[in-house]
Amino acid sequence: MKVRPLFVRSPESLPAVTPAILAITLAWMGLIVIWEWTGAALWVVERLADSHGFALQNDWWLRVVFHEGLRRISTLAYIALIVALWKPFGFLRRITPRQRAEIVVGVTVSLLAISAIKHFSLTSCPWDLTQFGGAAKYLSHWAWGISDGGAGHCFPSGHASAGYAFLALAMPFLFAASAQTQRRGRRIFVAAFLFGLICGAAQVLRGAHHPSHVLWTGLICWVLAVINHWIFEYCGTASALPDGSAASG
Repeated sequence: MKVRPLFVRSPESLPAVTPAILAITLAWMGLIVIWEWTGAALWVVERLADSHGFALQNDWWLRVVFHEGLRRISTLAYIALIVALWKPFGFLRRITPRQRAEIVVGVTVSLLAISAIKHFSLTSCPWDLTQFGGAAKYLSHWAWGISDGGAGHCFPSGHASAGYAFLALAMPFLFAASAQTQRRGRRIFVAAFLFGLICGAAQVLRGAHHPSHVLWTGLICWVLAVINHWIFEYCGTASALPDGSAASG
């Protein structure tokens, strides 16, 4: 049975975003909107702390294993992807050099984008709020340019991007025409999603982030991964020869 690819490519136009991609994006956005509209973010952190702070802030498992340890794993995975540009291994042998480059660029762009947003954000972490022993007053992260009196630079979750950035790894597989390859892509997608969720949840429990910070990181990384794949697919189509074979060099 012929599998309909998630991107419909055309030599005359940019790849069209299909309903599957739109549904995932809108569902993710809808979850964030509902979460923030109901005020659930502050409600959750209030369940995790009191006026003395967050009981799990310095928990060894959360700090050493789920924060520092998972970050090191993410760094090693990123280095491995760079090495695979020249020396592919495992399932990365099944994709082209251009697709391996797409993955590295996609992961890098997501990491840089999250870091850039955090740099300009004045939103402080939950553990900096006055009700939990800090000096900052609670303000929505939508209040751009307004300081809450704390350290800032907390939105979105940088630690969650250690997992969510690897959504780009799934793209060449997820959007393939082969059903078997798409299944591999879905597995990679789920693994990257869960890795990012675990990284983010650990920081929420410690008081380093609101849950919405984690959700936003995931959405940003997902959208950037799709756009990155979209661009690479278009460039690949544009560089094809009239007879459909790839241009050399």
